[in-house]
This record gives sequence, C-alpha cells and structure tokens, in this order.
Amino acid sequence: MDAADEMDIDAAADETGSPPSASGSLSTFLSELAALHRRSSGTSSSTNTSPPLSLASLTFLSSAASPSSSIFPRLAAAGLPASSLSAPLAASLSSAHHPLPAAVAYLRLLLAPASPLLSLFSPLPFLSLLLALRKSASSSAASHDAAAAANPSSGSGSGSGKGNHRNRKRKSHQQRQSQAAAPSLLPRALALLADAAGRLPLGEHPDARRSLVDTAAELAAFDVLVAVLGSGYYAEAMPDLVRALAPVALSGSRSAARAAAVEFLARKVVPLGVEGGEDGVRKAVGYLPRYLAAKAPEKSEARAMAVEAIVEVVRAMGQLEMEGFAGYVVAMAKGKAKGRLLAVDLILAMLPLLLPLEGDDCGLQEGSWGLKFVRVLVERCSDTVGGVRARALTNAAQALDVLSERGMEVDRLQEVMRIGNIGLGELLRLRCADDKAAVRKAALVLITKSIRLIGRPVDESLLSAMGAACSDPLVSIRKAALAAISEVFRNFPDERVTKEWLQAVPPLVIDSETSIQEECENLFLELVLNRVCQASNLNLNDDSNDMEEVFPKGTLDLLKSICDGEVAPCIKKICASLGKKKKLKPLLASSLQNIITISESLWLRGCKPIEMWTAPAGAWWLLSEVSSFAPKSVNWKFLSHHWKLLDNVGQDKGKVRPKGEPNSALWAVDRVSLLQTISNVSMELPVEPAAELAHSLLTRIENFDMNLSEVDAHVKSLKTLCKRKAKTAKEGETLILKWVQQLICKAVNILDEYIKETSEAAKGPKFFTPLSGKLKGRKDASAQKSMSHAVIAVFTIGSLILACPTANVQGVIPSLHTIITSGNSQPRPKNLAGGTVSFKELAPSLYIQSWDTMAKICLVDDKLAKRYIPLFVQELERSDLATLRNNIMIALADFYVRYTAMVDCYMSKITKSLRDPCEVVRRQTFILLSKLLQRDYVKWRGVLFLRFLPSLVDESEKIRHLADFLFGNILKAKAPLLAYNSFIEAIYVLNNCLGNGAQTESQGRGTDERSRSKRMHIYVSLLKQMAPEHLLATSAKLCAEILAAACDGLLNVDDAAGRAVLQDALQILACKEMRIHPNICTDNSEMDEECGDGGSTNATLQAAKGRAVTQVAKKNLIQIAIPIFIELKRLLESKNSPLTGCLMECLRTLLKDYKNEFDEILVADKQLQKELLYDMQKLDVAGKGKAKAAAAAAAAAAAAEAGPSGASPAVNGGGKRAADGSARATARSVLKEVNRNTPTPPLNSMSVPKVRSMLGVGGGGGSRRPAMLESVRRLEPFGSDDEN
Repeated sequence: MDAADEMDIDAAADETGSPPSASGSLSTFLSELAALHRRSSGTSSSTNTSPPLSLASLTFLSSAASPSSSIFPRLAAAGLPASSLSAPLAASLSSAHHPLPAAVAYLRLLLAPASPLLSLFSPLPFLSLLLALRKSASSSAASHDAAAAANPSSGSGSGSGKGNHRNRKRKSHQQRQSQAAAPSLLPRALALLADAAGRLPLGEHPDARRSLVDTAAELAAFDVLVAVLGSGYYAEAMPDLVRALAPVALSGSRSAARAAAVEFLARKVVPLGVEGGEDGVRKAVGYLPRYLAAKAPEKSEARAMAVEAIVEVVRAMGQLEMEGFAGYVVAMAKGKAKGRLLAVDLILAMLPLLLPLEGDDCGLQEGSWGLKFVRVLVERCSDTVGGVRARALTNAAQALDVLSERGMEVDRLQEVMRIGNIGLGELLRLRCADDKAAVRKAALVLITKSIRLIGRPVDESLLSAMGAACSDPLVSIRKAALAAISEVFRNFPDERVTKEWLQAVPPLVIDSETSIQEECENLFLELVLNRVCQASNLNLNDDSNDMEEVFPKGTLDLLKSICDGEVAPCIKKICASLGKKKKLKPLLASSLQNIITISESLWLRGCKPIEMWTAPAGAWWLLSEVSSFAPKSVNWKFLSHHWKLLDNVGQDKGKVRPKGEPNSALWAVDRVSLLQTISNVSMELPVEPAAELAHSLLTRIENFDMNLSEVDAHVKSLKTLCKRKAKTAKEGETLILKWVQQLICKAVNILDEYIKETSEAAKGPKFFTPLSGKLKGRKDASAQKSMSHAVIAVFTIGSLILACPTANVQGVIPSLHTIITSGNSQPRPKNLAGGTVSFKELAPSLYIQSWDTMAKICLVDDKLAKRYIPLFVQELERSDLATLRNNIMIALADFYVRYTAMVDCYMSKITKSLRDPCEVVRRQTFILLSKLLQRDYVKWRGVLFLRFLPSLVDESEKIRHLADFLFGNILKAKAPLLAYNSFIEAIYVLNNCLGNGAQTESQGRGTDERSRSKRMHIYVSLLKQMAPEHLLATSAKLCAEILAAACDGLLNVDDAAGRAVLQDALQILACKEMRIHPNICTDNSEMDEECGDGGSTNATLQAAKGRAVTQVAKKNLIQIAIPIFIELKRLLESKNSPLTGCLMECLRTLLKDYKNEFDEILVADKQLQKELLYDMQKLDVAGKGKAKAAAAAAAAAAAAEAGPSGASPAVNGGGKRAADGSARATARSVLKEVNRNTPTPPLNSMSVPKVRSMLGVGGGGGSRRPAMLESVRRLEPFGSDDEN
C-alpha cells in the first residue's frame, strides 16, 4: 500500500478523534453517492466516466466499524440502485491515489448481507482490485528496503543542521506509520478476498479467475487458494492453480513461501485427484509432477530443490499415479540432455519410495520399477553428455547405500549393476579414464562406496585406472583417487593391490598440493607402518615353522614391496617427514627387530645353515630409514650380532656352500641397510664397540673386495662414526682426512699396478710356448682378480672424494686420464703407461668406472671440470656403451647444476640423447632434463622444445607417459604460451623442411601413414594446451605462414617435405581439437571444487568469452582463410596435386557448421561452392542411408527372432538409392554450371575479401614474383613467456 494512502487514513481518523458514528458517516456516503449518481445520469453515455469516491467515504466503507449490513437497505430507501456503486468503486480501484482502501471497501461490500453479487461484481473492477493488491505488496517491500538502506546506522549524517534533523525525524515517523499501516490493511484485504473467492461467480470469467490464482500465488495467500479449491469452479481453476504455484514451488531459494507452496500442492491439491473425482481434476493432478519436472531449472542447487518438491508431491500420490510418474521418469531418462540430468536425480530420490522396507530381493524383481530405475541409472553412467555421466555415477554411489540398507545381497547387487556384457568393474574402469573431470571424480567416489558394499577385490584393469587417476592434473581427482585406491587397499591387502597402491600413493608425497602430501603420509602411516607395528609383541610358538603363519597376513608381502627401486625414494621422503613430525613410533623399530629375530629363529629351527638365511625382504631397509628417529629403540646387541653374521658371510670366500645359496646381492643389500642403521644410532653406541666397528669398516674398505653397492655405505658409516665420536668437529675432520688419504694412496697403487701389468702384457713377446689348460686358467683368474680390485679401487676413490672433498687426488688423475682416453684413435706417447692399451675393449667395467670417478672429481674441482666437460660431451656422442652414455648423462646433469655456464653451450648435443637407441638412456635423459627445466636451470628455448616433441610418440610406453605429463601439466603451468609460439616451427621441423630455418632433423619425418599419425598426435597434444584465443591465432598463422606461403611460392609443393608440411597444416585445420565452440571455454572449468566460491561467475564469464571467440573465428574464416583456400585450390589443380582432395576435405570440415551461409562465404568462387555442397549432401545422405540400413537390418533380425513375417527382407537398399538420386541431381546442377562456359572469376575480381598480390618490379608477360599476404602477415603476435 502507498504511504500516502495510509497517511490520509490516519489523518482522517485523527481529525475525528474517534470512529465516526454510523448514521453521520453513512449519510455522508449516501449523499456523495447520490450526487455521483445524478451526475452520471445527467451526462451522455458516451462520456460516462464516474469520478472516484472520496477518501472519507472509502475510509468509512473499509473500516471494521461501518455497518455493512445496513448499507444496501439504506440505498434502497434512498432510491439508489445497487449498480450505482460499481462505477465509483471501479474508478477508485483504478485510481493511483487510494487503491488499497478501495479494494477493502469493495470486498466488504461484496461480502455484506443481502449484497447483490450479480449487480455489484464485474470482471474489470475485480482485476483492478487484484492489481491494487499486488502493487501494494510490492511497494511495501520496496519501502522497507529503502528505509533499511537510508538508515544504516543511527550515528551517520551528524552535523548537517537542525532543519535536516527534523526532516529526517518526520520522514522516519511517516515510514514507521506506513510500515505499521501496511500490515493492517493488506492482510485484511487478503482475508476478505479469501472469504469472497468461494462466493464470486468466477466460473464464468476465466480471466478474472486466472488473475485471482496468480495474485494469490504471488502473495503466498494460500487461504485464498484453499477457498478456490472449495468453490464450485475449482475444476476449471485447477490448471491455473498448478501453473501459478509451479514457479513458487520450484524457486531456487529455501523460503517459507516455497515450503508452503510444496505443502499446499501435496496436502490440498493431490488429494483432489482421488478416484471418483472429476476427470479434469484427476488428469491435472496426475500430470502435476510431470509439469513440475518440465519446468525444473537447470542449475544444480535449484534442480536439487526442485527434485525435493517433486518427490514430496509424488509421495502424497497413490501407488498407481506414482508408477505412472515413474514411467515418465524412465522415458525422460532417454530424452534430451536436460531431462536426462533431472531424471537421474529423480531416480535417486524416488528409489526409496519404490522399494519395500524389507524383503529378500529388496523389491528388485524382474519388471519392478525399482529394478528399472537402477538399470536406467547405470545406463546413464555411459551417457553421451559428461554432466549426465557424472551425476549418474554420483547418484549410483548413493543408490548403493540405499540398497545396502534394505539388505540386498552382494550377488544380486552385482547382477543388477550389470548392463549387457559390461559389469560394474568394467564400467568404473571406463569412467575412471573419462575425458571429463567431473565424471572421473564421480567414478572414484563410486569405487570408494562400492568396494565396501560389494565385498570383493577389483580386477587388474580397474586397479590400473585408479593408479593412473592418482596422477591426474586436477587436485580434486587426485584426492578422490587417493581415497578410492586406499579404500581398496584397506579392504583387500593382497599382493597385487599392495603393489598398485605402493606405485600410486607414495609418489604423491612430492605433489604440489600440501593437503595431498599430508593425506599421503597419513595413509602410509595407517596402512603400512601401523600394520608392521602389529608384529612387535609376537612370540614364537613351539610348533611354528612357517613365517606366513607367524606374522600378520600380508606383512611380509608389504615389507617386500616397499623396498622396490621405483617407490623407495618416495617412501624415504615419507619416513623422513613423519619422523620430523614425531609420528614414527619407537614401536615400529621394535617390530622390525622382532621380525628379523623371529625369521632367524625359524630358520635355525629347521636345522638349516645360517649362511643360507636372509632376513625378510625390506625389513633391514625400513629399519635403516626409521632408526634415525628412534635410535634408543634399536638394541646394540641385536646390531652387533647381525653385523658379525653378515660380515663373516660376506668375507667367507673359500668355504664350499651347499646348493641353493642365495644371491650375494641380497647379503650386500642387507649389509648396506645394517650399516645405515648403525650410522643412525652411532651416538648411542658404547665407545669400545664403536672403535672396534670403525677398525672393522676400515679394514673392509682397504681390502677392495666388496660389492660396489657396499662401498658407499662403508665410507659413509665410517665417516659418521668418526664425526660423532670425535671430541671436536676439527678433530673429526682431521681423522676423516687421514684415513681417506690413506685409502686413496692404496687405491692409486692398485690402479697403477694394474695398468702396468696390462701394458707389459700387451708389450710381451708374440712367440711363446702355449700354456697348459690349468696354467692358463690360473693366469686368467689372476688377471680377472686384478681387474676386479682395480674397478673397486677406482669406485672407492670416487666415494672417498665425495665424502671428503678436500682430499688430494692429483696422483690419480693421470691414471684416470690414461684409461678414459684409451678408447681414442689418436696416437699417444708410447712411454706413457697404458698408452697402447684400449681399456674400453680389454676392461669395459674399469673404463666405465673411470669415467664415473672422473665425474665425481670434477664435481669438487671446477678447474678440472672446465678441462674435462668437453670430453664428457664428446664421449656421450660417440660411445657405443649404453651404460656409459647413461652415466655420463647423469654426470652432465650434475654439472649443469654446479657449472651451468660451462654446460649450457652443449645443450644441443646433450638433447640428442633423447633419440638414443637405448630406452633406458632416453628415459634417463628425459627425466633429468625435465627436472632441470622444473628447477629453471634449463630454459625452453632453441631446439630444446623441438627435441622433446618426439618423446610424445616414443616407442616406450613409459617415456610417452612421462612426456604426456610434462606437456600436459608442467609445461602448461610454467610456459602456457610455448606451444602456441613454437607450433608453426614444429610443423616444419617434424617434416624436416629446412625452408623455415629448421635446425635439426626429425624422427617423425616421412609421408607414410604411420609417420603422419605420429606427427598428428604431437600436434593434437600441443593444441590441447592452448586457450581458445590461441587456437584462433594458430589457425590464422597456419593460413598465413603455410597455406599462403604455398600460394606465393615460398613453400615448394613439388618437394616431398613441402607437400608434407602443407598436408599436415590442412589436417590440423580440420581436426576437432582446432575447432572452436562456444562451450570450449566452459569445459576448462567444469569442476566446481577447482573454481571455488566464484565458480558460477567464472563459468558465465568463460561462456561469454567462448561466444566472442567463436564470432571472431567465423570472421577470420571469411576474411582470411577462404580467400587463401580459393587461391591454393587453383594452384593445386593447376599442378594436378594429390593434395587437392585433402584441401577439399579440410574445407568441408571447416564449413559444415555454416551450410546456410555458403552464399556469403564462397561468393568469390561459385564453382567451389557447388562442389562443396555436392560433397556434403552426398556424405549426409549416405550417412542417413547407412543409419536406415542398420536400423532395417536390426528390425529384420528382431523379426527373424520373433518368427516369420510378411515383411520384405530387401529393405537395406533404400538409403543407397536415395543417396545416389540426390547425388545425380546435384551433379546435373554442377555440370549445368560448368557448361555455361563461365570460368571461375580471378582473384583480383573479388568484391569481398580479397587476397592482395604484388607484381614483381619490371615483371611482364603475366609473370608474378612470390609474395606473402602482407595484410595477414601483419597479425600482432601474442606476448611470449619468460621461458622463450
């Protein structure tokens, strides 16, 4: 209600001081009405417009004190007809001054005793009354909002003067009066309207009836709607009522009006559709949930609330109506995408309604609606729309909970979730590798739920899919995959699940997301370390002989798996992080010692020799990792006993051992782990045992007879003992330097002695008496032993120099130089020891270890590194030993970190190892260079990016996987514009076309189908990294720098490489990754969790961006691409090039979305327009014909299964005949155009977009110099990254 109306009413009441008397006010009203009646009677009918009633009369009529029962008798006594009230009241209702008092007065007159409804009621005044009520409600809400906005705080606006203060006070008083008066009149008007709704003859006036229902629904006046349902015209009002309440019930906000609307529909409307009621009402009620489903919104939150409202209405229906709506939902699940999305939500919400509360089969008998719902839900998990698939998978996970609560058996659950030949496991495997992120996440959530319910292990393929999802680019997917595969491991810790879990989860400890790192550590602690701790209190029984029976199930397999070479570095990092956070319990170290001790006791109990015993795999290794954080939990007697045992077995060379001796490498690994454990707890060792142990370690090193894997451990342990047992740090360093220098001198003597012996043997006489077989064997064994000592000595020198960089190694450098240069063909001085011997052929292991040791020395000596780095690069290029190339690659990566400027100039040679014939070298090179790129030691410039591209199509699956991760994750984050800026150059380089400045040859060059498919895979991988605007610019660059270059002669299409470049460009323009759709931007932000709170706003902006890019793409197609295509087509036709077909196929792909705009786009070449239309029409008709033939064949097969029928089997030729007929008609049109002798217009006669040509200076006779399209060439490039 307007504030002015309320103020006038209050003013009138204040003037009288008390309610006016009935006689006085009624007399005044009758006098005014009589005057108005005389006035209207005296005027002509053409100008019969009655003025409105005065405010005093309206106030009297609308007040509760007015005697409404005596109004009409007094009118009759005064000789005034009842119809004399209609015109003034209608005018008052239509007036802008006092509509609400007029509405109350009109309703009170209609409800008055002896009121002549037929004379007083009219549709137009009634419509004005309803309009007045709606305006009053809206103005009241607006004034309330304005008051709140105008007076945010009582302290604002101080110091503006007394007059302004009085004005504000008066306005505030008026607003309070208005807000107090509005609730007094509007509710009265609605209450009167509810009383009048059932009495008014609205059945004859559909517009008034419809407006009444709309007004009541808008104002949430459900009393009015109840009165409508109780009236005689409720059947006619039912469709209007459903239509009016649907927007309120489906509103996206949880308001009181929405809740009341849903309750009204369920409690008041639905019961009217019972059997025996009117057909129209029953039909309207039956279609009520269908109507609500059709009007349901698309947004997720609003759709969820709409589903709640629909289910509430359906719950109030009978069984027959509920099943009818269930059939509608099943049909909707096979319709349009919007309906399918709503259907999967409705299926989940309605499933509890269709299932019995108890029963063996859970209500899923064949043909039941519950079974149909579950099958439809599983079918939608393979929907063509990603959003539907994701929602169906999410709802399927919740449906499993519903079914499990009803006590459904596992076998029946597996049977229900199977669609055709695809079971639940296969379905989940496919969805885990889906191209939509939301689908992958929903599938992983479903795995987490289903594993717990189904109660059986998953298959290998699904395990692999979950493991691959742990390296997904999206954080939310990795979290879901981590939870899913951990749930599988928690329930089924068998060997294959353990292996997959360890390969997928521990590497996440180096994830960029901190929450994932923490979750990975917690899961490892729960699922691995806590299980190992269960063995801490185990005791060996008298009758136990099998370790599998003694230890908890899966413990030994778990220990064996964690020491795998691929996951060991990650587990080391996890243990270190848990140790720093003090989460590693001392109980873990005790458990590992107990496992080793019990294993030894069981071995001895079987009367087996102790030399044959090995501890459970992984036990010593894990103890070495955790002992540094719990040193007091490791018993020195335990360590001393096993050190003596392992050390004695390692040194025992001459003893003859029984058959079946374990591999010595196992003993070596255990000794290394034991030494690491001793180093970790060295501070807790007694003084005398520590000194004895240090002497033993030094003796072992001096013998130079250990396995190479043990040397580093011995050196590090001896260094740790010296540092921790020395009184001062300086004393420790001096002691370390002393024994390091002593060991280096002995190692140099051994190496020099071997070089001397080898040189003398090479210089010996050629004619001598051949040795007997026994003597020859002794000599060969002696030479082999000498070479082994030399190899170990060289390796020990490298370990010592890294442990003590200050040691003097000048004495060993000449010997190492002699060995590493012995493979050169250049002549060397004969007086140099070993100068004429090729150690590469004679002792390749010594040759390789010498290079490794020289690399370690160079790491601590920059002057020596400056001299020898070129030799390392040279050996990397020409060596035929894959092991040496691999080791040199590792050394060069270390050099790059230490001496970046020295090595950077050799990057073009180093990257050639990405094409090494050995897979191990290629993979090692790829990993090392990728790490350098991540740490910014190497920049994406020069040939580096182009050398990495062939890794995307490498023969090794592991390298391809690494390359996909590099380009799809690391490169996309560090250099998002690199793929765009280097795309054109990559096309030239991959085809070995040197005309564009290519710097290297390519692996992917070739014109065969396999080479082209490899190149296309590389191009597609790069296109996937580009934003829509970069795709658009790339398309323009392809036209300008390749297609236009071919038109101008800069790219020779007669050359094989030039043709390959042109063909690749045409295929790229036609591929689906290059096509720009309006929704291409929104696909990049499909995960709400990744977007955060502003996900909806971001999606809207991305959608607008996608539409803008699409419009620009169309403009560029018309103005840039089409003119170049026309010119290129003429060139290829003139040369009879086989690429003409490729060009036409590209054009068909580009223009198939613009069939209705051919006249505009191809106005410059009508012939080309005809040809393209002909090709497209033939392809479309042929496709339809194939579809019809397939459908007919399926129908014939179904009919054959059902039985013989009179249908003709020859039904599969109609599609082909239709296609041929349409093709002949189009061909005649094309031939008619050709026979008119109207040639294709030349390029310079085009009226819309033209391709400029530049004539050569002095050129004549039609000769043209090749020129690029300058207008296209001047496209502004995008900004480049720092990496470029």
